[in-house]
Amino acid sequence: MDATFKMDQMVFNYRVAGVCIEDNHVLIHKQAKDHHWALPGGRVEVLEDSKSGIVREMAEELNIECKVDRLLWFTENFFEYKYRNFHEIGLFYLLSTVREHFQKGPFFSEEGDHLVYEWVHIDELHKINLYPMFLRTELQKLPTNMEHIIINQ
Repeated sequence: MDATFKMDQMVFNYRVAGVCIEDNHVLIHKQAKDHHWALPGGRVEVLEDSKSGIVREMAEELNIECKVDRLLWFTENFFEYKYRNFHEIGLFYLLSTVREHFQKGPFFSEEGDHLVYEWVHIDELHKINLYPMFLRTELQKLPTNMEHIIINQ
């Protein structure tokens, strides 16, 4: 069971995301019908640790094995999506992949065509509708120590 709790017009999420960088490109994804992008990942399951969660999510969505290098950001993200207020705890991990999986152009996940993935050059992120917005600049200069960020969008 995902660690997501829905209450009237509010949602609490516990999410993990992977930062995959290859050849100065970062992997991003979006719901096929949405206009905004995010880093790949998903919900942590109840009684699952966050590192295991991101490894599981990458295996489920992309059929790739990855190694967690380190935690980059711990976020508290407050935003509105589809007329609901979200409070999302996010852990963003730098990942190494066991096998190279870089491919040009948009592609779909192993789970079907509801998620679109794309490798985007890091210098082009400022042109992308990427959320949380701090990623547009911070992915160009990864922190050496974990950072805690509170986001009100």
